[in-house]
Amino acid sequence: MIECLGDILLNNAHKFPDETAFVYGDRRITFSRHCARAKRMSSALWQRGIRKQDRVSILSQNTMEFMETYAACELAGFIAATVNWRLAAPEIEYILTDSTPRILVFEAQYAATVDQIRARLPHIEAYVCFGGPAPDWALDYEAVLASGDEAGAPSRPLPDEIMHLIYTSGTTGRPKGVMRTHRGEIAIAQLMATELGLIVSDRLQLMMPVFHVGSRFLQLGAHLRGATVILHHDFRPADIVATIVREKVTMTHMAPTMVQAVLGVPGIEEADLSSLHTICYSAAPMPVPLLRRGLKLLGPVFLQLYGMTEGGGTTLHKRQHKPDGTPEEVKRLGSIGQAAPNVDIRIVDDEGNDVPVGGTGEILTRTASHMAGYWNNSAATIAALRGGWYHTGDLGCLDEQGFLYLVDRKKDMIISGGENIYSREVEEALATHPAVADVAVIGVKDDYWGEVVKAIVVRAPGTDVGEAELIEHCKTQIASYKKPKSVAFVVELPRLPSGKINKVVLRQTHARPGGSSS
Repeated sequence: MIECLGDILLNNAHKFPDETAFVYGDRRITFSRHCARAKRMSSALWQRGIRKQDRVSILSQNTMEFMETYAACELAGFIAATVNWRLAAPEIEYILTDSTPRILVFEAQYAATVDQIRARLPHIEAYVCFGGPAPDWALDYEAVLASGDEAGAPSRPLPDEIMHLIYTSGTTGRPKGVMRTHRGEIAIAQLMATELGLIVSDRLQLMMPVFHVGSRFLQLGAHLRGATVILHHDFRPADIVATIVREKVTMTHMAPTMVQAVLGVPGIEEADLSSLHTICYSAAPMPVPLLRRGLKLLGPVFLQLYGMTEGGGTTLHKRQHKPDGTPEEVKRLGSIGQAAPNVDIRIVDDEGNDVPVGGTGEILTRTASHMAGYWNNSAATIAALRGGWYHTGDLGCLDEQGFLYLVDRKKDMIISGGENIYSREVEEALATHPAVADVAVIGVKDDYWGEVVKAIVVRAPGTDVGEAELIEHCKTQIASYKKPKSVAFVVELPRLPSGKINKVVLRQTHARPGGSSS
Protein backbone atom coordinates (compact mmCIF):
# COMPACT_ATOMS: atom_id res chain seq x y z
CA MET A 1 0.00 0.00 0.00
CA ILE A 2 1.45 3.34 -1.07
CA GLU A 3 0.36 5.96 1.46
CA CYS A 4 3.47 8.16 1.71
CA LEU A 5 6.19 9.12 -0.74
CA GLY A 6 8.73 6.90 1.00
CA ASP A 7 6.55 3.91 0.05
CA ILE A 8 7.24 4.63 -3.63
CA LEU A 9 10.96 4.56 -2.91
CA LEU A 10 10.78 1.28 -0.99
CA ASN A 11 8.39 -0.31 -3.51
CA ASN A 12 10.69 0.39 -6.46
CA ALA A 13 13.79 -0.80 -4.58
CA HIS A 14 11.96 -4.07 -3.86
CA LYS A 15 10.35 -4.66 -7.26
CA PHE A 16 12.93 -3.12 -9.61
CA PRO A 17 16.23 -3.15 -7.67
CA ASP A 18 18.49 -3.25 -10.73
CA GLU A 19 16.43 -1.00 -13.00
CA THR A 20 17.57 2.58 -13.55
CA ALA A 21 15.90 5.19 -11.38
CA PHE A 22 17.99 8.15 -12.59
CA VAL A 23 20.35 8.96 -15.41
CA TYR A 24 22.43 11.99 -14.44
CA GLY A 25 25.22 12.87 -16.85
CA ASP A 26 27.29 9.73 -17.24
CA ARG A 27 25.91 8.21 -14.02
CA ARG A 28 23.21 5.56 -13.84
CA ILE A 29 21.60 5.09 -10.43
CA THR A 30 19.45 2.02 -9.77
CA PHE A 31 16.35 2.08 -7.60
CA SER A 32 18.11 -0.02 -4.96
CA ARG A 33 21.16 2.25 -4.91
CA HIS A 34 19.03 5.38 -4.69
CA CYS A 35 17.01 3.96 -1.82
CA ALA A 36 20.13 2.77 0.05
CA ARG A 37 21.76 6.21 -0.08
CA ALA A 38 18.51 7.88 0.96
CA LYS A 39 18.26 5.59 3.97
CA ARG A 40 21.80 6.43 5.03
CA MET A 41 21.15 10.15 4.65
CA SER A 42 17.92 9.92 6.66
CA SER A 43 19.85 8.15 9.43
CA ALA A 44 22.67 10.70 9.30
CA LEU A 45 20.20 13.55 9.68
CA TRP A 46 18.46 11.72 12.54
CA GLN A 47 21.78 11.27 14.32
CA ARG A 48 22.27 15.04 14.10
CA GLY A 49 19.02 15.61 15.94
CA ILE A 50 16.59 16.10 13.03
CA ARG A 51 13.15 14.74 13.90
CA LYS A 52 9.80 14.33 12.15
CA GLN A 53 8.46 17.59 10.68
CA ASP A 54 11.75 19.42 11.23
CA ARG A 55 12.69 21.38 8.12
CA VAL A 56 15.63 20.35 5.95
CA SER A 57 16.33 23.12 3.43
CA ILE A 58 17.90 22.52 0.04
CA LEU A 59 19.64 25.14 -2.14
CA SER A 60 20.77 23.53 -5.36
CA GLN A 61 20.23 23.20 -9.07
CA ASN A 62 19.14 19.76 -10.29
CA THR A 63 21.55 17.25 -8.74
CA MET A 64 21.45 13.71 -7.40
CA GLU A 65 22.23 15.07 -3.95
CA PHE A 66 19.02 17.12 -4.21
CA MET A 67 17.03 14.00 -5.09
CA GLU A 68 18.69 12.00 -2.28
CA THR A 69 17.84 14.70 0.26
CA TYR A 70 14.27 14.71 -0.99
CA ALA A 71 14.22 10.92 -0.62
CA ALA A 72 15.65 11.00 2.91
CA CYS A 73 12.82 13.33 3.91
CA GLU A 74 10.29 11.06 2.19
CA LEU A 75 11.45 8.09 4.27
CA ALA A 76 11.83 9.72 7.67
CA GLY A 77 9.05 12.31 7.76
CA PHE A 78 11.30 15.38 7.63
CA ILE A 79 9.94 18.41 5.75
CA ALA A 80 11.89 19.23 2.58
CA ALA A 81 11.97 23.04 2.38
CA THR A 82 13.27 24.08 -1.02
CA VAL A 83 14.96 27.36 -1.93
CA ASN A 84 14.94 28.88 -5.40
CA TRP A 85 18.62 29.14 -6.33
CA ARG A 86 17.88 32.06 -8.64
CA LEU A 87 16.88 34.35 -5.78
CA ALA A 88 19.02 37.18 -4.45
CA ALA A 89 20.63 36.84 -1.01
CA PRO A 90 17.98 38.92 0.85
CA GLU A 91 15.22 36.77 -0.66
CA ILE A 92 16.97 33.55 0.34
CA GLU A 93 17.49 34.93 3.83
CA TYR A 94 13.79 35.70 4.18
CA ILE A 95 12.78 32.15 3.19
CA LEU A 96 15.34 30.54 5.49
CA THR A 97 14.20 32.79 8.33
CA ASP A 98 10.52 32.02 7.79
CA SER A 99 10.89 28.24 7.38
CA THR A 100 13.41 27.87 10.27
CA PRO A 101 15.28 24.81 8.99
CA ARG A 102 17.76 23.12 11.31
CA ILE A 103 19.98 22.03 8.41
CA LEU A 104 20.75 23.57 5.03
CA VAL A 105 22.03 21.27 2.28
CA PHE A 106 23.57 23.36 -0.49
CA GLU A 107 25.54 23.12 -3.72
CA ALA A 108 29.08 24.51 -3.45
CA GLN A 109 28.49 27.19 -6.10
CA TYR A 110 26.21 28.98 -3.59
CA ALA A 111 28.71 28.95 -0.71
CA ALA A 112 29.45 32.68 -0.97
CA THR A 113 25.74 33.55 -0.88
CA VAL A 114 25.13 31.31 2.13
CA ASP A 115 28.18 32.72 3.93
CA GLN A 116 26.83 36.24 3.36
CA ILE A 117 23.63 35.53 5.33
CA ARG A 118 24.39 32.68 7.75
CA ALA A 119 25.24 34.98 10.69
CA ARG A 120 21.57 36.02 10.66
CA LEU A 121 20.31 32.42 10.64
CA PRO A 122 21.07 31.17 14.17
CA HIS A 123 18.44 28.42 13.95
CA ILE A 124 20.47 26.57 11.29
CA GLU A 125 22.62 24.14 13.26
CA ALA A 126 24.56 22.61 10.37
CA TYR A 127 25.44 23.38 6.77
CA VAL A 128 26.08 20.47 4.40
CA CYS A 129 27.93 21.16 1.14
CA PHE A 130 28.35 19.12 -2.04
CA GLY A 131 29.57 19.63 -5.59
CA GLY A 132 32.90 21.12 -4.56
CA PRO A 133 35.13 21.66 -1.52
CA ALA A 134 33.13 22.46 1.60
CA PRO A 135 34.03 25.76 3.30
CA ASP A 136 35.41 25.47 6.83
CA TRP A 137 32.01 26.32 8.34
CA ALA A 138 30.20 23.51 6.45
CA LEU A 139 30.20 19.71 6.49
CA ASP A 140 30.99 17.54 3.49
CA TYR A 141 27.88 15.85 2.08
CA GLU A 142 29.48 12.46 1.43
CA ALA A 143 31.04 12.38 4.89
CA VAL A 144 27.67 13.14 6.46
CA LEU A 145 25.95 10.48 4.37
CA ALA A 146 28.60 7.88 5.24
CA SER A 147 27.99 8.47 8.95
CA GLY A 148 24.42 7.19 8.65
CA ASP A 149 23.19 3.66 9.28
CA GLU A 150 22.09 1.52 6.34
CA ALA A 151 18.80 0.76 8.13
CA GLY A 152 17.77 4.40 7.88
CA ALA A 153 16.13 6.70 10.42
CA PRO A 154 13.77 5.08 12.97
CA SER A 155 10.87 7.38 12.04
CA ARG A 156 8.23 7.15 9.31
CA PRO A 157 5.77 9.80 8.13
CA LEU A 158 1.99 9.70 8.31
CA PRO A 159 -0.07 10.49 5.19
CA ASP A 160 -1.34 13.85 6.43
CA GLU A 161 2.02 15.10 7.65
CA ILE A 162 3.87 17.76 5.66
CA MET A 163 6.35 16.55 3.05
CA HIS A 164 7.16 19.74 1.10
CA LEU A 165 7.44 23.39 2.05
CA ILE A 166 7.77 25.21 -1.26
CA TYR A 167 7.74 29.00 -1.45
CA THR A 168 5.76 30.94 -3.98
CA SER A 169 5.54 34.73 -4.21
CA GLY A 170 2.36 36.42 -3.01
CA THR A 171 0.54 39.56 -4.05
CA THR A 172 2.16 41.50 -1.19
CA GLY A 173 5.62 40.67 -2.49
CA ARG A 174 6.40 38.39 0.46
CA PRO A 175 6.83 34.72 -0.49
CA LYS A 176 4.38 32.26 1.05
CA GLY A 177 5.43 28.76 2.07
CA VAL A 178 3.05 26.19 0.57
CA MET A 179 2.62 23.13 2.79
CA ARG A 180 2.04 19.92 0.84
CA THR A 181 1.29 16.61 2.54
CA HIS A 182 2.32 13.08 1.64
CA ARG A 183 -1.33 12.31 0.83
CA GLY A 184 -1.51 15.31 -1.49
CA GLU A 185 1.72 14.34 -3.23
CA ILE A 186 0.52 10.77 -3.81
CA ALA A 187 -2.62 12.25 -5.36
CA ILE A 188 -0.57 14.53 -7.64
CA ALA A 189 1.74 11.64 -8.62
CA GLN A 190 -1.33 9.62 -9.60
CA LEU A 191 -2.70 12.59 -11.55
CA MET A 192 0.61 13.02 -13.41
CA ALA A 193 0.76 9.31 -14.24
CA THR A 194 -2.83 9.37 -15.50
CA GLU A 195 -2.69 12.56 -17.54
CA LEU A 196 0.64 11.75 -19.18
CA GLY A 197 -0.16 8.06 -19.62
CA LEU A 198 3.08 7.09 -17.85
CA ILE A 199 4.08 3.42 -17.92
CA VAL A 200 6.99 1.52 -16.43
CA SER A 201 9.02 1.56 -19.67
CA ASP A 202 8.89 5.35 -20.07
CA ARG A 203 12.01 7.48 -19.89
CA LEU A 204 11.19 10.98 -18.62
CA GLN A 205 13.63 13.83 -19.22
CA LEU A 206 13.64 16.71 -16.71
CA MET A 207 15.59 19.95 -16.96
CA MET A 208 13.15 22.35 -15.26
CA PRO A 209 14.21 23.07 -11.65
CA VAL A 210 13.17 20.34 -9.18
CA PHE A 211 12.66 22.95 -6.44
CA HIS A 212 9.56 23.90 -8.47
CA VAL A 213 6.50 21.69 -8.24
CA GLY A 214 6.24 21.11 -12.00
CA SER A 215 9.42 19.09 -12.39
CA ARG A 216 9.06 17.51 -8.95
CA PHE A 217 5.48 16.37 -9.63
CA LEU A 218 6.47 14.77 -12.91
CA GLN A 219 9.37 12.97 -11.24
CA LEU A 220 6.99 11.60 -8.61
CA GLY A 221 4.55 10.44 -11.28
CA ALA A 222 7.31 8.68 -13.19
CA HIS A 223 8.64 6.89 -10.11
CA LEU A 224 5.13 5.96 -8.98
CA ARG A 225 5.06 3.89 -12.18
CA GLY A 226 8.67 2.68 -11.85
CA ALA A 227 9.84 4.63 -14.91
CA THR A 228 13.31 6.10 -15.43
CA VAL A 229 14.08 9.82 -14.97
CA ILE A 230 16.86 11.45 -16.99
CA LEU A 231 17.85 14.49 -14.93
CA HIS A 232 19.75 17.52 -16.26
CA HIS A 233 21.63 19.93 -14.01
CA ASP A 234 20.41 22.83 -16.13
CA PHE A 235 18.96 23.66 -19.53
CA ARG A 236 21.30 23.51 -22.52
CA PRO A 237 19.33 23.04 -25.75
CA ALA A 238 21.95 21.08 -27.72
CA ASP A 239 22.50 18.77 -24.75
CA ILE A 240 18.74 18.23 -24.44
CA VAL A 241 18.55 17.06 -28.06
CA ALA A 242 21.64 14.87 -27.79
CA THR A 243 20.26 13.24 -24.64
CA ILE A 244 16.89 12.48 -26.26
CA VAL A 245 18.76 10.69 -29.02
CA ARG A 246 21.24 8.87 -26.78
CA GLU A 247 18.84 7.84 -24.00
CA LYS A 248 15.79 7.18 -26.16
CA VAL A 249 13.77 9.65 -24.13
CA THR A 250 10.01 9.11 -24.43
CA MET A 251 8.75 12.16 -22.49
CA THR A 252 10.14 15.57 -21.68
CA HIS A 253 8.94 18.69 -19.87
CA MET A 254 9.60 22.26 -21.01
CA ALA A 255 8.23 25.77 -20.99
CA PRO A 256 7.32 27.04 -24.48
CA THR A 257 10.47 29.19 -24.54
CA MET A 258 12.53 26.02 -24.05
CA VAL A 259 10.67 24.27 -26.86
CA GLN A 260 11.54 27.19 -29.13
CA ALA A 261 15.22 26.97 -28.15
CA VAL A 262 15.32 23.19 -28.71
CA LEU A 263 13.65 23.46 -32.12
CA GLY A 264 16.34 26.01 -33.00
CA VAL A 265 19.25 23.63 -32.34
CA PRO A 266 21.29 23.26 -35.57
CA GLY A 267 20.77 19.88 -37.22
CA ILE A 268 17.67 18.97 -35.23
CA GLU A 269 15.87 18.00 -38.46
CA GLU A 270 18.38 15.15 -38.90
CA ALA A 271 18.36 13.99 -35.26
CA ASP A 272 16.61 10.70 -34.47
CA LEU A 273 13.88 11.84 -32.09
CA SER A 274 11.53 8.96 -32.91
CA SER A 275 11.49 7.71 -29.30
CA LEU A 276 9.85 10.94 -28.11
CA HIS A 277 6.06 10.60 -27.85
CA THR A 278 5.20 13.41 -25.40
CA ILE A 279 6.41 16.95 -24.76
CA CYS A 280 4.63 18.24 -21.68
CA TYR A 281 4.65 22.03 -21.55
CA SER A 282 3.38 24.42 -18.92
CA ALA A 283 3.48 28.04 -17.75
CA ALA A 284 1.84 29.47 -20.90
CA PRO A 285 -0.07 28.40 -24.04
CA MET A 286 2.07 27.32 -26.99
CA PRO A 287 2.27 30.01 -29.71
CA VAL A 288 0.57 28.62 -32.82
CA PRO A 289 3.56 29.16 -35.20
CA LEU A 290 5.83 27.32 -32.75
CA LEU A 291 3.25 24.56 -32.33
CA ARG A 292 2.96 24.11 -36.10
CA ARG A 293 6.72 23.80 -36.45
CA GLY A 294 6.95 21.31 -33.59
CA LEU A 295 4.10 19.18 -34.93
CA LYS A 296 5.67 19.12 -38.40
CA LEU A 297 9.00 17.93 -37.01
CA LEU A 298 7.89 15.66 -34.18
CA GLY A 299 4.28 14.72 -34.82
CA PRO A 300 1.40 14.95 -32.28
CA VAL A 301 3.54 15.07 -29.12
CA PHE A 302 2.41 18.23 -27.32
CA LEU A 303 0.43 18.16 -24.07
CA GLN A 304 -0.22 21.14 -21.79
CA LEU A 305 -0.65 20.99 -18.00
CA TYR A 306 -1.91 23.86 -15.85
CA GLY A 307 -1.56 24.04 -12.11
CA MET A 308 0.22 25.88 -9.35
CA THR A 309 2.19 25.15 -6.20
CA GLU A 310 -1.05 25.12 -4.23
CA GLY A 311 -2.64 22.47 -6.48
CA GLY A 312 -4.81 22.16 -9.57
CA GLY A 313 -4.96 21.13 -12.65
CA THR A 314 -6.16 21.00 -16.20
CA THR A 315 -4.85 19.28 -19.32
CA LEU A 316 -4.91 20.13 -23.02
CA HIS A 317 -4.29 16.68 -24.46
CA LYS A 318 -2.19 15.78 -27.48
CA ARG A 319 -5.20 15.07 -29.66
CA GLN A 320 -6.56 18.54 -28.86
CA HIS A 321 -3.59 20.34 -30.43
CA LYS A 322 -5.01 21.11 -33.90
CA PRO A 323 -3.58 24.35 -35.28
CA ASP A 324 -5.16 23.61 -38.68
CA GLY A 325 -8.48 22.36 -37.31
CA THR A 326 -11.86 24.05 -37.10
CA PRO A 327 -12.08 27.62 -35.77
CA GLU A 328 -13.25 26.22 -32.43
CA GLU A 329 -10.29 23.79 -32.27
CA VAL A 330 -7.83 26.57 -33.10
CA LYS A 331 -9.41 28.79 -30.46
CA ARG A 332 -8.93 26.08 -27.83
CA LEU A 333 -5.17 26.21 -28.36
CA GLY A 334 -5.40 29.41 -26.31
CA SER A 335 -7.04 27.54 -23.45
CA ILE A 336 -5.33 25.66 -20.63
CA GLY A 337 -7.37 22.54 -21.25
CA GLN A 338 -10.04 20.69 -19.33
CA ALA A 339 -10.17 19.54 -15.72
CA ALA A 340 -8.20 16.38 -15.03
CA PRO A 341 -9.98 13.40 -13.41
CA ASN A 342 -10.87 14.10 -9.76
CA VAL A 343 -10.43 17.85 -10.26
CA ASP A 344 -13.46 20.14 -9.96
CA ILE A 345 -13.47 23.69 -11.35
CA ARG A 346 -15.84 26.58 -10.74
CA ILE A 347 -15.90 30.15 -12.05
CA VAL A 348 -17.41 32.53 -9.49
CA ASP A 349 -18.18 36.23 -9.15
CA ASP A 350 -17.07 38.47 -6.29
CA GLU A 351 -19.92 37.14 -4.12
CA GLY A 352 -18.96 33.53 -4.70
CA ASN A 353 -21.83 32.77 -7.09
CA ASP A 354 -21.23 30.57 -10.14
CA VAL A 355 -21.17 32.57 -13.37
CA PRO A 356 -22.80 31.29 -16.58
CA VAL A 357 -20.83 29.41 -19.21
CA GLY A 358 -18.60 31.89 -21.02
CA GLY A 359 -18.74 34.37 -18.15
CA THR A 360 -15.58 35.68 -16.47
CA GLY A 361 -14.85 35.20 -12.79
CA GLU A 362 -12.31 33.82 -10.35
CA ILE A 363 -11.12 30.26 -10.97
CA LEU A 364 -11.76 27.90 -8.03
CA THR A 365 -10.48 24.33 -7.92
CA ARG A 366 -11.09 21.34 -5.65
CA THR A 367 -8.90 18.24 -5.65
CA ALA A 368 -7.15 15.84 -3.29
CA SER A 369 -3.80 17.29 -4.40
CA HIS A 370 -4.40 20.71 -2.87
CA MET A 371 -2.01 22.20 -0.36
CA ALA A 372 -2.61 21.89 3.38
CA GLY A 373 -2.16 25.65 3.76
CA TYR A 374 0.44 28.41 3.99
CA TRP A 375 3.27 28.17 6.52
CA ASN A 376 2.97 30.70 9.36
CA ASN A 377 0.07 32.38 7.57
CA SER A 378 -3.33 31.22 8.79
CA ALA A 379 -5.11 34.29 7.41
CA ALA A 380 -3.92 33.59 3.87
CA THR A 381 -4.75 29.88 4.31
CA ILE A 382 -8.32 30.62 5.38
CA ALA A 383 -8.79 33.06 2.50
CA ALA A 384 -7.36 30.68 -0.10
CA LEU A 385 -9.22 27.52 1.02
CA ARG A 386 -12.53 28.94 2.16
CA GLY A 387 -15.53 26.76 1.49
CA GLY A 388 -13.37 23.77 0.65
CA TRP A 389 -12.25 25.28 -2.67
CA TYR A 390 -8.87 26.73 -3.57
CA HIS A 391 -9.30 30.33 -4.73
CA THR A 392 -6.59 30.72 -7.37
CA GLY A 393 -6.79 34.50 -7.74
CA ASP A 394 -6.79 33.95 -11.51
CA LEU A 395 -9.67 35.19 -13.63
CA GLY A 396 -10.98 32.85 -16.27
CA CYS A 397 -13.96 31.43 -18.10
CA LEU A 398 -15.20 27.99 -19.14
CA ASP A 399 -16.77 27.10 -22.47
CA GLU A 400 -19.53 24.55 -23.05
CA GLN A 401 -17.13 21.58 -23.04
CA GLY A 402 -15.22 22.67 -19.96
CA PHE A 403 -12.17 24.20 -21.68
CA LEU A 404 -10.70 26.75 -19.29
CA TYR A 405 -9.39 30.10 -20.51
CA LEU A 406 -7.22 32.43 -18.43
CA VAL A 407 -8.52 35.97 -18.83
CA ASP A 408 -6.47 38.00 -16.34
CA ARG A 409 -4.72 37.61 -13.02
CA LYS A 410 -6.06 39.05 -9.83
CA LYS A 411 -2.65 38.45 -8.33
CA ASP A 412 -1.02 40.57 -11.03
CA MET A 413 1.39 37.80 -11.88
CA ILE A 414 3.69 37.94 -14.89
CA ILE A 415 4.80 34.64 -16.47
CA SER A 416 8.15 35.08 -18.19
CA GLY A 417 9.97 32.08 -19.60
CA GLY A 418 8.08 29.73 -17.30
CA GLU A 419 8.85 31.72 -14.15
CA ASN A 420 6.18 33.48 -12.10
CA ILE A 421 7.00 37.12 -11.35
CA TYR A 422 4.79 39.26 -9.15
CA SER A 423 4.61 42.93 -10.07
CA ARG A 424 4.35 44.13 -6.46
CA GLU A 425 7.68 42.50 -5.64
CA VAL A 426 9.42 44.30 -8.52
CA GLU A 427 7.70 47.57 -7.61
CA GLU A 428 9.00 47.34 -4.06
CA ALA A 429 12.53 46.73 -5.34
CA LEU A 430 12.38 49.77 -7.64
CA ALA A 431 10.89 51.93 -4.89
CA THR A 432 14.05 51.51 -2.80
CA HIS A 433 15.94 53.66 -5.33
CA PRO A 434 16.00 57.29 -4.11
CA ALA A 435 15.23 58.67 -7.57
CA VAL A 436 11.93 56.75 -7.86
CA ALA A 437 8.93 58.75 -6.67
CA ASP A 438 6.23 56.39 -7.93
CA VAL A 439 6.25 53.12 -9.86
CA ALA A 440 4.02 50.47 -11.39
CA VAL A 441 5.03 47.21 -13.06
CA ILE A 442 3.15 45.34 -15.77
CA GLY A 443 3.76 42.38 -18.06
CA VAL A 444 3.98 43.01 -21.80
CA LYS A 445 3.85 40.43 -24.56
CA ASP A 446 7.13 39.09 -25.92
CA ASP A 447 7.57 36.64 -28.80
CA TYR A 448 10.27 34.66 -27.01
CA TRP A 449 9.58 34.94 -23.26
CA GLY A 450 5.79 35.04 -23.50
CA GLU A 451 5.77 38.09 -21.24
CA VAL A 452 8.48 40.42 -19.97
CA VAL A 453 8.53 42.86 -17.09
CA LYS A 454 8.05 46.55 -17.86
CA ALA A 455 8.27 49.30 -15.25
CA ILE A 456 6.53 52.67 -15.49
CA VAL A 457 8.35 55.14 -13.27
CA VAL A 458 7.78 58.68 -12.02
CA ARG A 459 11.15 60.27 -11.25
CA ALA A 460 11.68 62.10 -7.97
CA PRO A 461 11.96 65.90 -8.45
CA GLY A 462 15.41 67.04 -9.45
CA THR A 463 16.62 63.58 -10.50
CA ASP A 464 17.44 62.18 -13.92
CA VAL A 465 17.82 58.46 -13.31
CA GLY A 466 17.92 56.32 -16.44
CA GLU A 467 16.63 52.91 -17.48
CA ALA A 468 19.94 51.06 -17.16
CA GLU A 469 20.59 52.32 -13.63
CA LEU A 470 17.17 51.21 -12.37
CA ILE A 471 17.49 47.77 -13.95
CA GLU A 472 20.91 47.31 -12.35
CA HIS A 473 19.51 48.49 -9.00
CA CYS A 474 16.80 45.82 -9.17
CA LYS A 475 19.46 43.11 -9.46
CA THR A 476 20.72 44.05 -5.99
CA GLN A 477 17.25 43.60 -4.49
CA ILE A 478 15.61 40.68 -6.28
CA ALA A 479 16.55 37.80 -8.56
CA SER A 480 17.91 38.92 -11.92
CA TYR A 481 15.16 37.18 -13.90
CA LYS A 482 12.56 39.37 -12.15
CA LYS A 483 14.13 42.68 -13.15
CA PRO A 484 12.41 44.89 -15.74
CA LYS A 485 13.44 44.44 -19.33
CA SER A 486 12.44 48.03 -20.01
CA VAL A 487 11.48 51.19 -18.14
CA ALA A 488 9.14 53.96 -19.28
CA PHE A 489 9.24 57.35 -17.54
CA VAL A 490 6.03 59.36 -17.03
CA VAL A 491 4.97 62.51 -15.21
CA GLU A 492 2.29 60.69 -13.21
CA LEU A 493 0.58 57.30 -13.01
CA PRO A 494 -3.12 56.92 -13.83
CA ARG A 495 -5.21 56.15 -10.77
CA LEU A 496 -8.70 54.91 -9.97
CA PRO A 497 -11.08 56.92 -7.75
CA SER A 498 -9.98 54.73 -4.86
CA GLY A 499 -6.42 55.96 -5.33
CA LYS A 500 -5.15 52.63 -6.67
CA ILE A 501 -3.02 52.64 -9.81
CA ASN A 502 -5.11 51.91 -12.90
CA LYS A 503 -3.15 49.08 -14.50
CA VAL A 504 -5.77 48.56 -17.19
CA VAL A 505 -4.86 51.97 -18.59
CA LEU A 506 -1.14 51.24 -18.16
CA ARG A 507 -1.46 48.01 -20.14
CA GLN A 508 -3.30 49.86 -22.89
CA THR A 509 -0.77 52.69 -23.14
CA HIS A 510 2.46 50.79 -22.46
CA ALA A 511 1.83 47.52 -24.27
CA ARG A 512 5.14 47.62 -26.15
CA PRO A 513 8.26 46.17 -24.44
CA GLY A 514 10.54 49.14 -25.11
CA GLY A 515 11.01 52.05 -22.71
CA SER A 516 10.13 55.69 -23.26
CA SER A 517 11.00 58.97 -21.64
CA SER A 518 8.64 61.67 -20.48
